[in-house]
Amino acid sequence: MNVLLVDDEPFELEQLGLFIKPLFPHWNLFTSVDGHQALALSAQIHFQLAFLDIRLPGKSGLELANELKAKDPEVKIVIITAYQDFQSAKESIKLGVVDYLTKPIIESELRESLFRIHGHTREEYSSIVELTLSAVRDRYAEKLALNDIAQQIHVNPSYLSRRFSEQVKMSFSEYVLNYRIEKAKILLVTNTDWNIFQIAEATGFASQHYFSTMFRKITGLSPRAYREMGK
Repeated sequence: MNVLLVDDEPFELEQLGLFIKPLFPHWNLFTSVDGHQALALSAQIHFQLAFLDIRLPGKSGLELANELKAKDPEVKIVIITAYQDFQSAKESIKLGVVDYLTKPIIESELRESLFRIHGHTREEYSSIVELTLSAVRDRYAEKLALNDIAQQIHVNPSYLSRRFSEQVKMSFSEYVLNYRIEKAKILLVTNTDWNIFQIAEATGFASQHYFSTMFRKITGLSPRAYREMGK
């Protein structure tokens, strides 16, 4: 599933991504800081779900929702706002918005919203898988090996690998790669003074070439093209 996250606050975008990715690691997350960028992305990528901040520079979240719905009536929209505004909530309902969340976003509320939208509940991860996911979130910029994590939490590496794949629905290496790409997307848009090598290094990739190859494979765009779309 392709998911669009739109907010003019980079920290909010990062938090959304970090809340969503552990729950649905197969989802492809794309970020934008305003309506113009979001529409440019939607011209190239088919989104099934979009989280839109209601107050954006230029085009409002509701205006953006209307345009996304006009392009694809099936897209599911979640409006996010820092303001308790009855009129906006009323307009959201008219647009067919599937949920309406207020800031600061509480992880448990977002989780419930995602499960309602996706139509299923998540099995709780085992403690060893939770510890492994936590290690990835804390140390994604470093060299990460499943064997090292297994040693730290005192389990057999093969057993941990099997449990991780069963519960997360992808291998450990796939999860780490996708997590690093999500972090790189945020840095490409927010740290525009960084070059591609610096982005690759900050997100744990061994080389710029490997980073660029994997980024294109997962997103369909080169890092530079993704950054240009975010301007």
